[in-house]
Amino acid sequence: LPTRAGSSLEPKEHSMEPPAVPEEEVPLTVAPGPVGCQLFGYVGIEAVLDQMKIKTMKTGFEFNIMVVGQSGLGKSTMVNTLFKSKVSRKSSQPGQEERIPKTVQLQSITHVIEEKGVKMKLTVTDTPGFGDQINNENCWDPIIKYINEQYERYLREEILITRKRKIPDTRVHGCVYFVPPTGHWLRPLDLEFMRRLSKIVNVVPVIAKADTLTLEERAEFKRRIQEDLKTHAISVYPQEDFDQDPEDRALNDRIREEIPFAVVGADQEHQVNGKRVLGRKTKWGVIEVENPAHCEFPLLRDLLIRSHLQDLKDITHNVHYESYRVRRLNESNRP
Repeated sequence: LPTRAGSSLEPKEHSMEPPAVPEEEVPLTVAPGPVGCQLFGYVGIEAVLDQMKIKTMKTGFEFNIMVVGQSGLGKSTMVNTLFKSKVSRKSSQPGQEERIPKTVQLQSITHVIEEKGVKMKLTVTDTPGFGDQINNENCWDPIIKYINEQYERYLREEILITRKRKIPDTRVHGCVYFVPPTGHWLRPLDLEFMRRLSKIVNVVPVIAKADTLTLEERAEFKRRIQEDLKTHAISVYPQEDFDQDPEDRALNDRIREEIPFAVVGADQEHQVNGKRVLGRKTKWGVIEVENPAHCEFPLLRDLLIRSHLQDLKDITHNVHYESYRVRRLNESNRP
């Protein structure tokens, strides 16, 4: 039968040319450019930093901190010292008698504080009644429930079809745990709390009222706490797994060597060498809370506010909240 030219039935001639490669299979090669491209003149890329700063100053930002510990360890005083303002629950409820509740009750107070044009919406959550009872079994359950409730609230806002441009953030970014200054070892209550809470929130342990210990006792107590945390595989903030680069790791390694911070809180000023300083007045002198030679409060302040505040928020969003979100969505997808 006669066949048309180009038909598949025609015998094909052997050609020396290589077969045509389909267009989608041709590999694309991109010429590598120089790592640091030199500009001919000023472009203005650095102005994006000013734009971000102006936008942040207009909208402000949120920071939520939780303080946990037994009564009488100076939690409210420490928060007032951190932010140099009356932000504790005691100052917001004048005239009310302080009573130890029978169960753990969580109290949150929100303030807007401003410094040099930067506004911060600060929420302080206190946990009166924690560890004050004879039987402290499962006393961490209300705290875990509260933290998960804030994740759930954020998740519900996030999965809405028409959601807000800026979702209100009530998630706990950092939990400061106050260890009693016993000078011995961590109690089972301390270990169990940090073991459970470190999985869902950034836990920063501190030795409360460190002025009750001598420098030698403080150093030994800190060493024992570090051994306890390592033995029980408790990962407190800053966690080694989340270090981004060698510089962050080097900085965080120095911080991890000093954790837990031995702190002293004071919200009253005293005259020392012609200066007004925050401190606690005793018969033999004034304990200056912002003096590194007296206590490690400056290290705690730098960690929570000056150097790692944004990192606390990022880890809360990208790690703790993300694990909660994945768990919740997996539960809802199960038949």
